Amino acid sequence: MKTSLKGIQMLLDRRTFVLGAAAVGLVMAVPGLALAQEAVDTNLLHAAPPLGDKVLGDSAAPVTVVEYASMTCPHCASFHNNTLDAFKEKYVDTGKVRYIFREFPLDAAAFGIAMLARCAPADQYFNVVDVYFEQQQNWGRSQQPYDAILDIARQFGFSKESFDACLSNQAMFEGLNAEKERAANQFRVEATPTFFINGKKMSGALSLEELDKEIEPLL
Repeated sequence: MKTSLKGIQMLLDRRTFVLGAAAVGLVMAVPGLALAQEAVDTNLLHAAPPLGDKVLGDSAAPVTVVEYASMTCPHCASFHNNTLDAFKEKYVDTGKVRYIFREFPLDAAAFGIAMLARCAPADQYFNVVDVYFEQQQNWGRSQQPYDAILDIARQFGFSKESFDACLSNQAMFEGLNAEKERAANQFRVEATPTFFINGKKMSGALSLEELDKEIEPLL
């Protein structure tokens, strides 16, 4: 589904923004199903996108895990809410894995929340992502989604004016869209979440056990 900045600005119109299952289900990986696919050129994959990368872990780690995710993807939320902390504790915090999180917005709402995360102070980026994933069921099903999304943004210092200004940022939208197109065209990202483990592509909400199987032989 093609999204424009105008589509994101629909978030500002409480009458027209609707986030439903049909909207978020267009491109999602099957929950609990990890599909190993072809490897990609890691030099291309690990090159930072126009807006820069959001990274956790040691740049010298022997393994790099890249995740492409959408903020409106329930399986992405499941991974972040149920698996990511254990993965970070075992691999990222111990210097074994460098983790790169990249936005692959499936719809206007996902674009908007990705933009909000990047408009927040840089040291709050992952906190913003975490909170929106944790509360996805609430803002995603809200009868007043504008207010629900704004209420969360206020926790990170946004006013209504700065919130609206962020969602009108043409350069940020274009940067996110450019990386989405690069991921689709160069790395054949077709579903969320999609992971690359030292360039090996895997689709699906990976469990810690599935991550163990792929990462341990690389250490």
